[in-house]
Amino acid sequence: MSQKLRSQQWFGKKGKDGFIYRAWMKNQGVPDHEFAGKPVIGICNTWSELTPCNAHFRELAQSVKNGIYEAGGFPVEFPVMSLGETLMKPTAMLYRNLASMDVEESIRANPLDGVVLLCGCDKTTPSLVMGACSVDIPSIVVSGGPMLTGKYEGKDIGTSDIWRFSEANRMGTMSDEALSLSEACMCRSRGHCAVMGTASTMACMVESLGLTLPTNAAIPAADSRRKVLAHLSGMRIVDMVKEDLKPSDILTREAFENAIKVNAAIGGSTNFVLHLLAIAGRIGIDLNLDDIDRLSADIPLLANLQPSGQYFMEDFYYAGGVPVITQMLGEQLQNCITANGKGIRENAKEACCYNEQVISSLDKPFKPQSGIAVLKGNLCENGAIIKPSAASASLMQHTGKAVVFEDIEDYKARIDDPDLDVDEDSILVLKNVGPVGYPGMPEVGNMGLPKKMLEKGLVDMVRISDGRMSGTGFGTVILHVSPEAAAGGVLGLVRQGDIIELDVPGRSLQLKVSEEELQRRRSEQKPNHPEFDRGYVRLYQQYVEQAHLGADMAFLRGKSGSKVSRDSH
Repeated sequence: MSQKLRSQQWFGKKGKDGFIYRAWMKNQGVPDHEFAGKPVIGICNTWSELTPCNAHFRELAQSVKNGIYEAGGFPVEFPVMSLGETLMKPTAMLYRNLASMDVEESIRANPLDGVVLLCGCDKTTPSLVMGACSVDIPSIVVSGGPMLTGKYEGKDIGTSDIWRFSEANRMGTMSDEALSLSEACMCRSRGHCAVMGTASTMACMVESLGLTLPTNAAIPAADSRRKVLAHLSGMRIVDMVKEDLKPSDILTREAFENAIKVNAAIGGSTNFVLHLLAIAGRIGIDLNLDDIDRLSADIPLLANLQPSGQYFMEDFYYAGGVPVITQMLGEQLQNCITANGKGIRENAKEACCYNEQVISSLDKPFKPQSGIAVLKGNLCENGAIIKPSAASASLMQHTGKAVVFEDIEDYKARIDDPDLDVDEDSILVLKNVGPVGYPGMPEVGNMGLPKKMLEKGLVDMVRISDGRMSGTGFGTVILHVSPEAAAGGVLGLVRQGDIIELDVPGRSLQLKVSEEELQRRRSEQKPNHPEFDRGYVRLYQQYVEQAHLGADMAFLRGKSGSKVSRDSH
């Protein structure tokens, strides 16, 4: 096996180069026999105290190392850019592609035979998977796990309650002191969001794709079984190297179809769409919005989890987690190979549902509508998306007058203006928050409602933007409008008072303005977004693709392989 190991191109060399490769590693106390043909396993760690969701990863990495040592491998931990959703400005999404490049180049440039991807917070999972797919050496994902369920005034709470608490505070029904107290009550343990937000959606995505061991997605971060899974993953990656089981072997077209169906059944985040499309682009699978709409359409909501339902990720784990969802979907899923070498349906064969209030069956689902619905029309020529399970049924077919905000600053300045021209049937439209226009496509699509509407008791309105929303968010929110306003999309031409017609069952989103009038407006249109002239952000604006393609960089599509461009020291 030693002649086949990629790491032996470094550590197996004789002469000056081999001396340098081994000697400097030995200053860490590595004995000579570690270099004698053992699989070298990288632990790609997104630990950072600026990424609170991942702040326990140094400890988790040690469990991975223990497993690698037990299986006869040589573990080496290395850092990559960590994307903290709660702190990074202007938005962590701006840096997803940059982090993926960091991961790709770090793996390729170093003597690694396999890699364990430690990820948790929203963008850390897709960025690590995108980077690893590009190199395509044996890889396994270990997620950090969700927080324990929050407890506040005798009630269970999670991240989705932020939006409710914020609206209550704006209305004066929740004091600043109570809001402050709820902060510690909500985030009371290590881990990422306790609901089926983007972080947990990503953990479920990689498990349903087959990139993890079974049960990875839902084990709480504070549960000792999270460390056990990390240990077992460390052991498994050594065998994956011996078997040469690579991401390209696991990430088949059928695996992506499985992930889409599982995402529908769990009521996963709308961000799933962007990240799955980007991963597919890296591994070379032809996947598009129509596939996501088609494959989601007949899958009901089986997981009763916030924000689409009632319960939390902790409850989901105790009820049986993703393996139970897999078992419930049965033959609707292909039995694709997973990281443990077995088929995904085979892994779920012994799964058992322990709480039917949390995970339902196909014949008695929590909601008949789930998944991601893809809309088309003159307002979104290349598509827009909505999450029906988190929306209001009464607004699924709706016509109203547009209340237009030209950018996020305009929205913040006017949303609570008592003179805002808005009524109960209005449709809020936010422009220039797409990939190029912001730049980075922030999670501002689930706009807070105008204060004057909240005072009337309104809890939802149709909202449309070229941006994203947090996976913890909810409401009748149309997102990812493509082309975005800054790329010349019709969204940029919408004016105050225009009539917009939404028909989710008919998959349609139409601006009721004539083509002649749109052409006239287009001739008068002036750019209304910032343009950067240096650094990564300039590169991003020049090469980022639109939302319907996954918002990756155009030059990063397709695998690049593990070969180093120059083989000398």
